[in-house]
Amino acid sequence: MISSELKEKLLDFRKRRDWEKFHTPKDLAISLVLEASELLENFQWKSDSEISTSLTEMDREKISEEIADIAIYISYLCHDLNVSLEEIVTAKLAKNEKKYPVDKVRGSAKKYNEY
Repeated sequence: MISSELKEKLLDFRKRRDWEKFHTPKDLAISLVLEASELLENFQWKSDSEISTSLTEMDREKISEEIADIAIYISYLCHDLNVSLEEIVTAKLAKNEKKYPVDKVRGSAKKYNEY
């Protein structure tokens, strides 16, 4: 997760540019989807073997930048909605532990309602 220090730097970056007015929850959610789409473009039309063996440093840099953009928007959204990313991820993991018990799903890609 993002440290408190980094989160403060992100918030300061946004505040100094007076961008809070553009960062409504709706617009942050839209931005998340757009950045996720930009991340996907780096993998589009490539096989798994192409992805694992032929990613250049330039590709890795582009991918890293898109992941960073996603993390930034998630950080802003969590802050603005007063949601702790660590708490909600922990809660979701606990829920998924029950939904996907190891003895039933190990090695399977089936959804919880298919086993």
